[in-house]
Amino acid sequence: MEKAPKENKMGVMPVGKLMFSMSLPMVISMLVQALYNVVDSIFVSRIDENGEALTAVGLAYPIQLLMLAVAIGTAVGMNSLMSRRLGEKRFDEANSAASNGLFLELVSALVFLVLGLTVIGPFFHIFTDKPELYSLGVKYLRICMLFGVGLFIHLGFDRILQSMGKTVLSMVAQLAGAIVNIVFDPLLIFGLLGFPRLGIAGAAIATVMGQWVSMVIAMLLVIRGEHEIKVSFRGFRPNGESIKEIYRVGLPSIIMQGIGSVMNTGMNFVLSRLITDEMGVAVMSIYYKMQSIIFMPLFGITNASMSIIAFNFGAKNYRRLMGTWKRTLVVCVLIMLFGLIMFQLFPAQIVHVFDEKGTLSDAGIRAFRTISLHFPIAAVCISMGTLFQATGKGFYSMIVSLMRQLFALLPAAAILALLTHRLDAVWWSFLIAEVVSLTVSSLYMLKLNRNELAEIRGLDPEGSPA
Repeated sequence: MEKAPKENKMGVMPVGKLMFSMSLPMVISMLVQALYNVVDSIFVSRIDENGEALTAVGLAYPIQLLMLAVAIGTAVGMNSLMSRRLGEKRFDEANSAASNGLFLELVSALVFLVLGLTVIGPFFHIFTDKPELYSLGVKYLRICMLFGVGLFIHLGFDRILQSMGKTVLSMVAQLAGAIVNIVFDPLLIFGLLGFPRLGIAGAAIATVMGQWVSMVIAMLLVIRGEHEIKVSFRGFRPNGESIKEIYRVGLPSIIMQGIGSVMNTGMNFVLSRLITDEMGVAVMSIYYKMQSIIFMPLFGITNASMSIIAFNFGAKNYRRLMGTWKRTLVVCVLIMLFGLIMFQLFPAQIVHVFDEKGTLSDAGIRAFRTISLHFPIAAVCISMGTLFQATGKGFYSMIVSLMRQLFALLPAAAILALLTHRLDAVWWSFLIAEVVSLTVSSLYMLKLNRNELAEIRGLDPEGSPA
């Protein structure tokens, strides 16, 4: 007979205080992760004078994004299921979700290891015929894929901590990995303090080292701590029902984030083949690194909110669920308005950090100012997507991402490129796509409110929204 632990704070702590206490560690850790990505690109941009290393990393980014999509999507499915089962006080099923989710993360890592040995060369030939650019890209990406298990397993254990509201412990693991990454980047890229000068391979090795450090720390925090969820692989066999439930939310999330990889690949093709301007690839690479400084704290907040919303959805507490979501929406909009102001006022200073010679500055300034116009709309869409995933409606988020990135952004970018042959025109596709995303998200929000939310609203004696 399972023993019920003490009442989970996600069901009793005041919502505002709970959101702050859970999201602050995640915002800090994800902001450090974003800063690492920026610092990493700065170091890479110093490897050569013609910017080929930075362009190579930009071309590799879609595959790295695909790895993240599978790892994060599976972890989102775990998180949603574990949090819902904890809210329902079905603790054995929460344990099963954790063990099966980690098993799926390991299998995913092995799949990418195989792909790292087979598909990298043909992938880079799609975008470039330059031998040096091809060699740099293959060298960087192969290391990231062959040793990517640290990324997958870390994210699995990280979401176990998040599902229980232990976001401070999650922060510890993420910060440790990011710090290792930042420290070893210059040492291995430039051969400082007696380390070998490895160039772009050093950047990849530092990335992998950080992922493995985060994995080990998160694993120890989960296994050796006293938690509601217990992970054990003694006599483990994959559980079909748990796997099905994980992928019911996780698979749409994988597809949703994997679409980002397809979009990035398509944009690289538009920029390098239709516009025939490799500078555009470098500009977009810089933009995505800097964008992460705005988006990563936002994702820290939505990750914390997802656990709270999912828990209270399982507990049939409509008031706390909607109170959490409304606060999430407001904070996300404020963050993105801040990002919009920064990108409008200081684009020259931002681009100059990556471009000492000034070859990218003019194009980068125009790109930052145009693309950032979609930030406030994106905040609303991301907040609604968080609610969809937390309530088990990951399919809604998947459809929104499909509409936004494959059926709006890429076609708009290609049409603008073919009609104008101007790099600046392509950036307006981001705003066009976000308007489509907002329209579709709003329709699904109405549907969710009429069905699942109406059902638990009727069960909650204090069911008026907070």
